[in-house]
Amino acid sequence: MFINITDSETGNNKSSSARLVEYLEKENKLKADNKQKELWFTTGRFDVSHQEVRVKIDDNIAKLCHNDDKFFLVNISPSEKEIIFLKEKYTQDLLEEKLKEYAISVMDIYAQNFKKESVKTSSDLLWYGKLEHFRYYSNTDEKVKNGESKKGEIKQGKQMHIQLIVSRKDITNKIKLSPKNNSRGKNAEHSAKFGQFDNLAFKENSEKMFDQMFEYQRELKDTILYSLTMKNDKVDDKKSLELLNQIGENLKEFESEKYFKILENASLENIPLFKDIVEIFSFESLGILDGLLSSKQDRYEENKNQIFKRKRKRLL
Repeated sequence: MFINITDSETGNNKSSSARLVEYLEKENKLKADNKQKELWFTTGRFDVSHQEVRVKIDDNIAKLCHNDDKFFLVNISPSEKEIIFLKEKYTQDLLEEKLKEYAISVMDIYAQNFKKESVKTSSDLLWYGKLEHFRYYSNTDEKVKNGESKKGEIKQGKQMHIQLIVSRKDITNKIKLSPKNNSRGKNAEHSAKFGQFDNLAFKENSEKMFDQMFEYQRELKDTILYSLTMKNDKVDDKKSLELLNQIGENLKEFESEKYFKILENASLENIPLFKDIVEIFSFESLGILDGLLSSKQDRYEENKNQIFKRKRKRLL
């Protein structure tokens, strides 16, 4: 699952949303029949016109200065593996409906992330979503630069995704909300007044919501938890997730409940300890663990020797 928040796909977000709204109507422009056109949606509504989106977003800017952000774009892009899973689970119409319901849940998470008493759900935000079925090549794509594809051509593969425009101001047009504010504040009172937004928590919670809503058993290597942990410098955390990943790859049926329970409770703020993983699986999986631990130790020794050789070579 890929989720990110940007200013806009078509330029800055400090003026009218007209250009972005028009850009997100590109698929509708290819449809001659109005009945086939994809309408916008928001909490409690699935029949919003693009004209209403532009007017409502552009009018919700009370006390914002000329150079202030007026809106943000939230991109929800399921992976090809996730889309295939959903297509096997639902009919096309029901799949589109379920993805829109998921987008509403993502905006609930977005609202809660600000930790403000008056902003608790997607109903407290002014936002609109648009389901898109394709992605198109742009000038920045390598295939366009290499001459393999042309700008505007449809990309191959499963490309269904959702774009959401959310106003900088809440639904009452009184409270400023910016996902760019990553500061937690000097104290609780400061944070409560000016808000805060944990971008990683937003992405991780949205990923977990997808898995919960669709009963999707995500492989550890496909989680934001695994991806980010492997990029940091905390060796103990890496060891824990490497071991957990290998247990998952060698999983026996009677161990699955324990394994997925650990994954369910694991997060960027709560990475399971190596010793706890060993203890949980030590009895039923002693043979597997012995093999994993010995091979892991061999790899660590090998890496250590390689580092020593490189340092020695530099000294020589």
